[in-house]
Amino acid sequence: MNRFDSSDDFDDALALANSAARPRPAASRPASRGTPTAAGTPGTAGTPGTAGTPGTAGTPGGERRTSAAASGDGPTAVSWAAARSRARRAARAGGALTLPLHRALGHSLAEPLVARTDLPAFDTSAMDGWAVAGPGPWRLVGGPVDEGSGAPGVLAGDRGVTASPLADGYAVAIATGARVPAGATAVLRTEHATVDGDRLARTGPRGAGSSHVPADHRTDIRPRGQECRTGDLLLPAGARVTPVALGLAAAAGHDELNVTRRPRVEVLVLGAELIQDGVPATGLVRDALGPMLDPWLTALGAEVLAVRHLGDDAAALATAVDASRADVLLTTGGTAGGPMDHVRPLLARLGARLLVDSVAVRPGHPMLLARLPSAPRTDRAPAEPAPADAPDAAAPGLHATDLDAPDLHATGLDAPGFDGPRTEKPHPGPPADNTAPRPATPRTATPRPDAPDHDVPADHDLPPVRHLVGLPGNPLAAVAALLTLVEPLLHALGDHEPETEPPTARLATRIEGHPTDTRLVPVTEREGPGGVRPLRHHGPAMLRGVAAADAMAVIPPGAASSAGSTVVLLRLPGR
Repeated sequence: MNRFDSSDDFDDALALANSAARPRPAASRPASRGTPTAAGTPGTAGTPGTAGTPGTAGTPGGERRTSAAASGDGPTAVSWAAARSRARRAARAGGALTLPLHRALGHSLAEPLVARTDLPAFDTSAMDGWAVAGPGPWRLVGGPVDEGSGAPGVLAGDRGVTASPLADGYAVAIATGARVPAGATAVLRTEHATVDGDRLARTGPRGAGSSHVPADHRTDIRPRGQECRTGDLLLPAGARVTPVALGLAAAAGHDELNVTRRPRVEVLVLGAELIQDGVPATGLVRDALGPMLDPWLTALGAEVLAVRHLGDDAAALATAVDASRADVLLTTGGTAGGPMDHVRPLLARLGARLLVDSVAVRPGHPMLLARLPSAPRTDRAPAEPAPADAPDAAAPGLHATDLDAPDLHATGLDAPGFDGPRTEKPHPGPPADNTAPRPATPRTATPRPDAPDHDVPADHDLPPVRHLVGLPGNPLAAVAALLTLVEPLLHALGDHEPETEPPTARLATRIEGHPTDTRLVPVTEREGPGGVRPLRHHGPAMLRGVAAADAMAVIPPGAASSAGSTVVLLRLPGR
């Protein structure tokens, strides 16, 4: 029996797995290096600040706010475990559809997979050899084999095998997969027997031994229903349709499957400095996220409708969000507070509800998750951007804190190392000399009409609820956001069965923790014994380390995780 029966249990375990033997952070903690700073005040470079002051009793979601956040100068970061929980609870599975087997790959089952036949459907020979009846030696049906007049035996697909039951003391040649004749008591392998004229004798595995096979032995016969009986449950609803699952469904008699519609995703790549091909000139950067996100999202079970490059055009972003028929929009970059960061002002103007407004994780803390209005509106008049922290009481949807567990202590999200949200300072934005016009980037889109089950909804079939996930523009920070927000959100929309237990591993070497935030660190299992090892080149703008990684290790806030410590692993696609 699995220890964890739901995705709630899985995320609780994520919070608890690394908490053993860790002291619970106090309301105020001196900085670990350099001169201590005041409680809740970020330290200078190289001098981490202390943990924020806990919120008062009854603060929704157990969030903590610094004075800057409380005054509306910056977003309030939630803990990494709470962010994953909110993303998972933000959506429900889409509708069901019936697809032929060749188009069902990557979906999740909308209903249990039930056997329509026994497997195998009849007693089957597991080996090439002879079907024998009773103890040996046996007389061959059809006469001596060496005279060329012997019967060809029983072959796979032979439907007439039941016409002549095998009499006691007789044997007939049989092929692997063929139906065992009525009356046969065992199958004697070719290499375990000798033939002398029309006589068959058993010689055993090494050419010697008893010439008798017990009549009730049933050697090398796969009995009818050995794997399953008609009506047996083969896979539960929510199971991912893998290539092996397709084979099982076909073997069990299915031509099509009832599956959950894959969530539709559209990627909006932001940044006028990004180019899509070639070696970038001075001041420009090659887009790394566009090529990475499409296959990553597909691996998570999504249908990628398009990858669009919009530059830094606020109007183009608003139009793309307004017109999209995707269930989930992903933006890259533009989530901070700089003059060219348009995501938060747009969300405020749309009346979107921020469910996650930055996360206490490194890298990737500027990530966000928002619920958009229920349907695109093409008649909206342009409006001045509203501040990102503007009140949204009139906006439809849930409050962010409605997605939190009612009792953090009960869910384990308050475990040491995962002891509640913390507050980040607002991103300072680019320096003043970067506010000049940037090189123009053509706005292009890469549609995906080639998907075999591509299903762009009609105007009356728009998603009832749409979400936008803002990924940081730095590549490794975007990977952290994929693992933190996008993966649980898409799994909820696709109705994928949650993992029953988080994978864990021991650290081969020490990994430093962040004073207040969870760290996600690329690790490998392939470099020496003793457990997983951190990889170099793991800065927020780097992909070199994670490209060689097997997983991302979850390092709880606080003291360093020493060699031998057990950490939770987040697996990467293809690993």
